[in-house]
Amino acid sequence: MKKLVNGIVEFRKTCLENYREKFAHLALGQFPDALFIACSDSRVVPNLFASTNPGDLFVIRNVGNLIPSFSDSRITQGSSEEAAIEFSLTNLPIKNIIVCGHSDCGAMRAILEGIEKLDSPGLKGWLKHCECVLDDAAIDDVKFKQLADHNKLSQINILQQMGHVKTYPKVIEKMNEGLLNVHGWYFDIATGDVYAYEEKFKQFTLIDEDEASAILSRLN
Repeated sequence: MKKLVNGIVEFRKTCLENYREKFAHLALGQFPDALFIACSDSRVVPNLFASTNPGDLFVIRNVGNLIPSFSDSRITQGSSEEAAIEFSLTNLPIKNIIVCGHSDCGAMRAILEGIEKLDSPGLKGWLKHCECVLDDAAIDDVKFKQLADHNKLSQINILQQMGHVKTYPKVIEKMNEGLLNVHGWYFDIATGDVYAYEEKFKQFTLIDEDEASAILSRLN
């Protein structure tokens, strides 16, 4: 808490003046072009590794970067994730949805160890939205690099959650109109590297200058 409070004071002293015009503009409305779905893990910092500014991203964060499928969300009379997807696609100029998982994810470790062992009803119920297994036949053709099991599961989970995102009516509508793309990213905490899932090659590829150019050329 001390770091947070002192950080606000430091921001006012050293940074706020440079952002006053930006914030005044943002007070009139937000116009992000990407919905970013990430884990609650404190080490996942999209504003740092993607160099984003205020107003660039509409963000959903939760344990395990999970998105209940549309049918599951309806069973519980909606979810904050469903609300965020619907709001962003209805009211904001969102053209891209990014599901970003990461290495060393505690949620993936818990799933590997067996969620039935968890002494936390809320977490146990939430993690049921990840039905990933290491030997999932549905992703037999995906090429995974040599990874620890929990990190491989994190990448499998990204693919599954991308599938869940695509079950939402508004997402289906926008994709059918060619107005929306869904991406899968993997953030390696140990190295700071970010990987994008390449459907063509069935693998996660490091986002360097070449990969960035390939991604942007497809979007254009």
